[in-house]
Amino acid sequence: MPDNAPRRRRGRREGTVGGAAAVNVVLIVAAIYFLLPLVWVLVAATKSPGDLFSSFGLWFSDSPQAWQNLVTLFTQNGGIFTRWVLNSILYSGAGALVAMVLSAACGYAIAKYSFWGREALFSTILGGVLVPATVIALPLYFLLNTVGLTGTYWAVLLPSMVSPFGVYLARIHANASVPDEIIEAARIDGAGDLRIFATMAVRMMSPALVTIFLFQFVTIWNNYLLPLVMLNDTKTFPVTLGLTLWNSQTQRDPMFYQLVVTGSAVSAVLLVVLMIAMQKFWRADLTAGATKG
Repeated sequence: MPDNAPRRRRGRREGTVGGAAAVNVVLIVAAIYFLLPLVWVLVAATKSPGDLFSSFGLWFSDSPQAWQNLVTLFTQNGGIFTRWVLNSILYSGAGALVAMVLSAACGYAIAKYSFWGREALFSTILGGVLVPATVIALPLYFLLNTVGLTGTYWAVLLPSMVSPFGVYLARIHANASVPDEIIEAARIDGAGDLRIFATMAVRMMSPALVTIFLFQFVTIWNNYLLPLVMLNDTKTFPVTLGLTLWNSQTQRDPMFYQLVVTGSAVSAVLLVVLMIAMQKFWRADLTAGATKG
């Protein structure tokens, strides 16, 4: 009987190559889908208000004026856009940093300590991932209004410091990357629980912590509903709410179209720069932190 093994191996190779090609095609289409709006807004930010609607959206006009658009953006209304960017950096940076620390501590504690109601507590926290932001916006407003914090920076900062998804990710990563043997060895050497967490567990969990920070930063930066409900002074607005305010004035003055587009481009570029800057902190190996001295 003829040996069909080479034919079967060849069929498997062809199937693998075909599957890889199909996956690559899907990824390319997805990349184009997500990058197309970014390309459009970057190109549109270089156009004059007249060329914004009269020229092809995905190509530059004959007379680009990116610098003039930036100058107009940062000088409009006394330079209020700079204030909005700084507000967004404050909300996103402080909120994401605190959320990362709280998520790491909570996830590590749930993963490494046995106590009554641990799974029920984790299930409750995980349930917070399923609650839409629109459901809790109004209760948060009444709660913070009771203590007089609505209209202040704290009205946006405090809710942003909580990340149920961050707790979930931190627990999963702590289970996978922080061996119980290392914790026991550190306790035998006389290290306390707080020191073990701060000097050992945090380093082992660093890939998850960076991911939590980035996810929370982008979520807060793009958040529109919470600032809309909580804030009433334009000086405390983040970029999202400020650009929406300008967008509402486009019927009165079409010049605001260009301001909104240029502001959106600046906001997107800042997020891209952050992502690129944080890339070096990511690790493919879950236990990479344990090998660093």
